[in-house]
Amino acid sequence: CEDCGKSLIGECKLHGPLIRAKDRVIPSRARLTLPHYLTLRVLELRAGNQQILGVFAKKVIQKRTQFGPYVGQLSTKLTHYDESRLVLQVLKDGGKYFLDTPNEDCGNWMMFVRLARNQEEQTLVAYQHCGEVYFTTVKPIEPHTELKVWYAADYAKFMEASAVFIKEESDVCPLPPVAKEPIDPWICSSCRSTFATFALLESHQCIHKDRV
Repeated sequence: CEDCGKSLIGECKLHGPLIRAKDRVIPSRARLTLPHYLTLRVLELRAGNQQILGVFAKKVIQKRTQFGPYVGQLSTKLTHYDESRLVLQVLKDGGKYFLDTPNEDCGNWMMFVRLARNQEEQTLVAYQHCGEVYFTTVKPIEPHTELKVWYAADYAKFMEASAVFIKEESDVCPLPPVAKEPIDPWICSSCRSTFATFALLESHQCIHKDRV
C-alpha cells in the first residue's frame, strides 16, 4: 500500500481496495469487418449470456450485390456448429475442407448471417468461386430487413444438401383430436348380452344355435 508503506496480501484494511481501471473493450475481428450499411442485432439471449445475433440492413442494398469471401479456418472437422447458420465447405488442392469459425476472431461478419427457412425470407445465395465462398443478394434488401442465406443449386449439390430450404414454418395449427362418438352396442336377443361389433354378436349367436 502506497499510503502506509506496507506489502500486503490482498487489499489494505486501513485504506481499502485499489481503484481498478478497466481496459477499453475492443470489438472482435468479425464485428470490425461489418460494412457500414449493415448492423448486428441481438435476437435472443440464451443461457450463459450467449447472444443470438442477426445481420440487418441499414439502407437499401441492391440485387446482385456480392459479399465476401467468407473468412474461416480450413479444417477437416467442424469444431463449431450452430443450427441457425449454414455449414460451409470449399474444395482446395483436391480436398474438401470446412470453413470453421470457432470464435469471432477467426472469421468475418458473414459468420453472423443466419440461414433462410423459406424462399420468402431468403435474401442471399451462397456459392463457391475459385476456392472461396461468397454471398450475393437475390433481391433488393430494404432497411431493417435481416440478411438470410441459403445454398445456390450447384453449391447445394457440392454440400450434399437440398436445393430447397430445410424447413418451412407452417401457419396451419394442428386440429384438435376429434372426439369419437359412442357406438351403440350389439345386443343378443336371446340372453341380452352386449357386444362391441356385429361379428362378435354373430359368433356368440352361433353358440346358442349349437345348444339348440
